Amino acid sequence: MRVIVAGPVYVDPAERDRFVEGHRALVEGARKAPGCLDMSISPDPVEAGRVNVFECWESKEALEAWRARAPRPSTEAAIGEDRVSKHDIARSGPPFDCASR
Repeated sequence: MRVIVAGPVYVDPAERDRFVEGHRALVEGARKAPGCLDMSISPDPVEAGRVNVFECWESKEALEAWRARAPRPSTEAAIGEDRVSKHDIARSGPPFDCASR
């Protein structure tokens, strides 16, 4: 079953870019990891202190294997609010009904 980890975390706006950059090696490594379909830790274009987290994995096992060996971020910042959730996905498909166009 596919797994998605997604949601925002909030850091001090002055620390946001450093926080995102500190996760670069983690994102690069994850994207090369077996079972990783996508990963992004990116600054939000609207809210100054918001960082958007998105991970998509082929399975729970692939995610757990990555987390067991993932590098720690090179920088840390205090997270004020964390609204990231893990979702077990039973079915995926196109985001729009192309047949109706």
